Amino acid sequence: MKSVKDRGEAVSQMEPLLIGDGSRHRALLTDLALELAQKSAGLRRSLPESLLASLANLVRSMNCYYSNLIEGHDTHPVDIERALKNDYSKDAKMRDLQEEAKAHITVQQWIDAGGLKGRAVNADSLREIHCRFCELLPNDLLWIVDPATKERIKVIPGELRHRDVAAGEHIAISAPAVPRFLHRFEEVYGRLGKTETILATASAHHRLTWIHPFLDGNGRVARLMSHATMLDALDTGAVWSISRGVARNVDAYKAHLAACDQARRNDLDGRGHLSEESLAEFTRFFLSICIDQVTFTERLMQPDQLRARILLWAEEEIRLDHLPLKSGAILEAVLYRGELPRGDVAAIVGSGDRHSRRVVSALIKHGVLVSETSRTPVRLAFPATLASRWMPGLFPEKAG
Repeated sequence: MKSVKDRGEAVSQMEPLLIGDGSRHRALLTDLALELAQKSAGLRRSLPESLLASLANLVRSMNCYYSNLIEGHDTHPVDIERALKNDYSKDAKMRDLQEEAKAHITVQQWIDAGGLKGRAVNADSLREIHCRFCELLPNDLLWIVDPATKERIKVIPGELRHRDVAAGEHIAISAPAVPRFLHRFEEVYGRLGKTETILATASAHHRLTWIHPFLDGNGRVARLMSHATMLDALDTGAVWSISRGVARNVDAYKAHLAACDQARRNDLDGRGHLSEESLAEFTRFFLSICIDQVTFTERLMQPDQLRARILLWAEEEIRLDHLPLKSGAILEAVLYRGELPRGDVAAIVGSGDRHSRRVVSALIKHGVLVSETSRTPVRLAFPATLASRWMPGLFPEKAG
């Protein structure tokens, strides 16, 4: 569908933007938002500061994997991890997907470092997310095909669409209307307090996809925006991900988004142009998924169980002669302390500096310990190749 004519849509067409105080849905959703805030804060407090960065790195790969899966692209975290080390597949299609995954992780890393702090819903920020992601994509992934004319159209990084589009049964607003709708979007969602922001994250997520500001990549931008919003409002430490929950319930997710596109049904369905009941149901779904993912991560990181899984793996690797003796003792010390000065290793393994260096080198080679330099303390890492052993259920095992 190609057009540059402004159809004169009023921004009120995307109301309601918020679940108001007077809504009959408000009490339940507020309870869910508060439960999420409490559980997320509890998870963050329970984790040693030194584990946060390592866990966030793994969750970033997981988030990328599930976000790609929603788009129909299956790039396993093991292949994503290889791409981050510039180890690409010889298969051109797989290499493109690895580059796509690396682009997503680069953008999320920027977000996790505070790149969007306090401005996740700004129109300029949304364009920046899109630009940063698309400019790292291989050329073949920057083209879409118009379903009506079969014309190939190139997606320009960060550029708002100049064409009219349809997404499923939803006819998006006319292209020239996009800037004024984004202005209203930013005006409403950019002025909320923390509790209201948590409550409104799902609403913003849908309304952005409803506006459909870009030719392609709107769903990914919405998910990254939602990640940034929760990171800011909840101080999550980036150690849990909404994308995993959405991908595991993708049919319900898409059904909720489609339902939110529908007009108000009757006098009991709010006072806006769009259905308040559908928006409330999506908000309930979204917040429940978030709570479920915090609970899942909390269960994986239970100290005793995590310690048992890691030490069992180390024992097996030692028996297979893949790791030196006493490797498990080093891992246990790192788990207990968070990070371990290299000068303390010899006392733990009960041998001289030469053997202690050999143990640390072997664990670093396996990707389970990392450090900034050869002299700085070591800390635990969570390689994707070991996720099925150390953190079962995080994502599917790689076949073959």
